[in-house]
Amino acid sequence: MQTIDFEKFSQYSKPGPRYTSYPTAVEFKENFNEESLKTAFFNHDHLKNPMPLSLYTHLPFCRSACYFCACSVIYTSLEEKKTRYISYLKKELALLKNAMDTNREVAQFHYGGGTPTFFSPTQLDEITQSIQEVFPNFSQDIEMSCEIDPRHFTKEHMQTLFDRGFNRLSFGVQDFDFEVQKAIHRIQPFEMVQESVKLARDCGIKSINFDLIYGLPNQTKESFLKTLELVLKLDPDRLAVFNYAHVPWVKKTMRKIDETLLPSPRDKLEILESLISFLEKAHYQMIGMDHFAKSDNELYLALQKAELRRNFQGYTTKKFTQTIGIGVTSIGEGSDYYTQNYKDLRHYEKALDLGHLPVERGVILTKEDILRKEVIMQMMSNLKLDYYKIEEKFSIDFKAHFKKELEKLKPYEEAGLLSFNAKGFEMTKTGGMLVRNMAMEFDAYLRGGEKHFSKTL
Repeated sequence: MQTIDFEKFSQYSKPGPRYTSYPTAVEFKENFNEESLKTAFFNHDHLKNPMPLSLYTHLPFCRSACYFCACSVIYTSLEEKKTRYISYLKKELALLKNAMDTNREVAQFHYGGGTPTFFSPTQLDEITQSIQEVFPNFSQDIEMSCEIDPRHFTKEHMQTLFDRGFNRLSFGVQDFDFEVQKAIHRIQPFEMVQESVKLARDCGIKSINFDLIYGLPNQTKESFLKTLELVLKLDPDRLAVFNYAHVPWVKKTMRKIDETLLPSPRDKLEILESLISFLEKAHYQMIGMDHFAKSDNELYLALQKAELRRNFQGYTTKKFTQTIGIGVTSIGEGSDYYTQNYKDLRHYEKALDLGHLPVERGVILTKEDILRKEVIMQMMSNLKLDYYKIEEKFSIDFKAHFKKELEKLKPYEEAGLLSFNAKGFEMTKTGGMLVRNMAMEFDAYLRGGEKHFSKTL
């Protein structure tokens, strides 16, 4: 990786989307309603070759707040809240069964949160069984994954997940430094995570991911390298190393973080540079944005073939799927739409009590949206773009259609962050750190200086 001029590089730090969707969620509108979703379901069910399904279920509860977290979370210690939530999930599943063809192949299944393992093993089994009864056609090579909080993970949890077919786990690690853990209100010693990983390995789980975050309070380059050294002892197959997004105007719990303890932009860049160098020496390869995988991992192999894809579950080797979001705040995705369930639990329950799918908002994509989505997702996934593939799929002259956007990429080329070739363009390893910035040049909705988004660096 080329040496970074930190003073020059810091100029690229500005608010920008992470592009888990395009258009981004801030463009979702309330005029997309239950009838809009039912129409979208009907259209997708009757495609000549219906795409496989990806099921995302949001389990929103946590016992206490982690101050760094920007997820949609409900804090509770009441068991009856979880029991009640399961009953409403079943109501939503019954409505989905009547609204779409739930017998289509399921290629991905994911539990996100909140803390999925805050539910008891018996409750997780009940939820999974209910979903599998409605969506019975699970693929032979399905990816079944669950987010794990080591503080709420037992041998019984692991056995339940394994018995139901889960084959991928993602552990929330963040940082092993005690001072950092205190500042973010999440104490979990190395030994606790080590024991959780052992439970998974002993049960035969061969795909383990760790979520780490750089830019947290009290974090330094030296302290984070010590965390990475401990991470290697646990031998995860993949790593997601996120840039901490401090957005207290969006997430109130972030106001509990002492901003004077946060690393400076320059310090964050030094942490990022050192972690990339450290992981590459340990034979973890950079995948898309924020992700790393072992050199023999299927994600890295797919990247070499420019076949990596990105959806709400992260990076995947699966071809495009139609995502069905289940639960409060869940987002669904089809080839030409996005939909999101109510974020407020009371509104979610009220809709279901009235016999309605709990749709709060969404968007129908235009032809131009679909084109730009493909461009942005290819960039975010593979850190390069092949003009011919886009031209062949959309019957356009890429250079003519995106003349202005390509002009805006030239400064990145001049800075040695991107190179153009006869087929398209490709980012350098250092340029890959700025993939969000480059993707933003193709975003037709950005209005500049928006406070909806975290900074790109």
